[in-house]
Amino acid sequence: MRMSFLKNVFSNFFSLKQELAIDLGTANTIIICDDEIIVNEPSVVALDRHTDVMKAVGGKAKLMYEKTNDKIRVIRPLRDGVIADFNACEQMMRGLIKMVHKGKRLFSPSLRMVIGVPSGSTEVELRAVRDSAEHAGGRDIFLLYEPMAAAIGVGIDVNAPEGNMIVDIGGGTTEIAVLSLGGIVSNNSIKMAGDDFTNDIQEYMSRQHNVRVSERMAERIKIAVGAALTDLPGEAPEDYVVYGPNRITAMPMEVPVCYQEIAHCLEKSIARIEQAVISALEHTPPELYADIVKNGIWLTGGGALLRGIDKRLTDKINIPFHVAKDPLLCVARGTGIALKNVENFTFLMR
Repeated sequence: MRMSFLKNVFSNFFSLKQELAIDLGTANTIIICDDEIIVNEPSVVALDRHTDVMKAVGGKAKLMYEKTNDKIRVIRPLRDGVIADFNACEQMMRGLIKMVHKGKRLFSPSLRMVIGVPSGSTEVELRAVRDSAEHAGGRDIFLLYEPMAAAIGVGIDVNAPEGNMIVDIGGGTTEIAVLSLGGIVSNNSIKMAGDDFTNDIQEYMSRQHNVRVSERMAERIKIAVGAALTDLPGEAPEDYVVYGPNRITAMPMEVPVCYQEIAHCLEKSIARIEQAVISALEHTPPELYADIVKNGIWLTGGGALLRGIDKRLTDKINIPFHVAKDPLLCVARGTGIALKNVENFTFLMR
């Protein structure tokens, strides 16, 4: 008992190396350390407008979003899956990494990181992620394409000579990839995902109901009554009551919203994702195509939680779609497994 206590104290104070797996998402950032999810926070940071000193990060910063005064700016450093504000991203990563080791340490550990990145990233965008990680304390950095990470997180053997398809609907991008033998055979990365669903709902509420809603309120509507079908199989969600000012008179309004309305307003965005999946299938070799028809297609990411999306895609494309268990955590889990297999996974990028 005493030996294990001393060992913990020693490792906390003198640990010179630490391994982190990071899913750096547009909406949420998840950090895994020692096979445990230590950090699962919104990708938001609050900075002093004049000094750029960090005031809050993650959930605390999100509480300030759309509620700030002129002294504080709240930023989402990632847009469409890539870094939009380099300084804010670096500060956010530093703040979130600090949450991993809250106890006091004698030395800052040398960090080995595996970070998930969109498969459509350019060299410049990949360099921005690497630089941000280095400035946040990373020493040994590996990058992993998100569809590959999601597949590993689902439990697929990505090195097998068999075709598998992943559709990862995140906050900023939808990543569609056909995988075989530890590589991406065909992929399609489109800037149409959860944030666009939120924007669609904001515009719909303004146009259809004359009520102004914030981005956060639109997100709450999406979670409460978001759907991809106007006729859901099984139990339908109850109507969600929205409170907000009238767009013209600024008088308070109370508007009940049903899932059929939201399914209707998301129609065009979901149709774009359908087309992207069909486009990726068109570029898939016949042998791998046959494997995909047999194995089905896996849906991961926050967008996979949209009610009825698996049924809609199955009916449209005639290939079974499966929603992964805990779709929000698949990429993070995959990066965590990759971290333990850095020597065996040759597809990791340095």
